[in-house]
Amino acid sequence: MSALAQRYATALAGVAFEHKDVEKIRKDLVDFVRLLDACPDLLKVLSNPAVMAGAKKSVMKEIAARMDMHQEVRNFIFILIDRGRTPIASEIQQAFEAEMNRRLGIVEAIVASAHELSTTEKTQLAQSLEEVTGKRVQARFELNPELIAGVTVRIGSTIYDGSVREQLNRMRAVLELQMGRTNGDNQSG
Repeated sequence: MSALAQRYATALAGVAFEHKDVEKIRKDLVDFVRLLDACPDLLKVLSNPAVMAGAKKSVMKEIAARMDMHQEVRNFIFILIDRGRTPIASEIQQAFEAEMNRRLGIVEAIVASAHELSTTEKTQLAQSLEEVTGKRVQARFELNPELIAGVTVRIGSTIYDGSVREQLNRMRAVLELQMGRTNGDNQSG
């Protein structure tokens, strides 16, 4: 994530908290980025320096009205247009999500398991992670067929490995250590 995207995201997060409309602003920014993904021609127009800023804003004003977009998101998009930053809107949106989560005390956890977890298992695992981290956890669940059983969890740069593979690796290390001691004891005697 670029420092530039982070600066824009931090500024929009400040506006969202100031207006106490965090969820609406978050949703509208996500919807705008999805629109750009779905309509690459719109992104080309908004990014084209040959198209006058006024024309771009006119198009966006109409789109914002149809989407019932929060005024602050519309104004933010106008700033992106003025500064030629619409090509990094997706990156800004990702940085915005991370910044909002940081400010709200939410951590994202990526949970990988060998098989689909039940709703109860997901809930219990999320609660356990909240106890460990002391923060609200937003868990994203993925399947990893390389795991035999158990789960691995990544929160930021920290990995919690509760997979059977990791447990077998630990057992192997303990056995190797014990075998080394036993062989060492036999050789010294």
